[in-house]
Amino acid sequence: MLTKKQLEHIEKRLLDERDRAQKALGLFDQMAKADRESGDSALSAYTDHMADQGTEAMEREKAALFATKEGRYLYRLEEALRRLYNDPKNFGTCHTCGAEVGFERLDALPHARYCIDCKVKEEEDAA
Repeated sequence: MLTKKQLEHIEKRLLDERDRAQKALGLFDQMAKADRESGDSALSAYTDHMADQGTEAMEREKAALFATKEGRYLYRLEEALRRLYNDPKNFGTCHTCGAEVGFERLDALPHARYCIDCKVKEEEDAA
């Protein structure tokens, strides 16, 4: 079981990571808005070469994929905060086997739900 001080440390890590993820999503939103505004010009379709348009489309798709990944990460952080606030006594307990996840693992990956052994087994089964 994690101590109160360790739980406070993990809460701070989760909140810091959530702030960072929200800022990153805000940057993606600003970039997408700037792309839309620059593409609204009546001459924009004529000023770029087809290869340039393809590159821009690829960059927009790449930014969308990064934003999706960041959104999933933000969801995991929010879920971890919910678990922490709703049941602090069981936070840091593996969802599969019930063993301690470990403070070191939670410090490195504050939204972790599984101990190392269960996570390794899950990844081996998926491969």
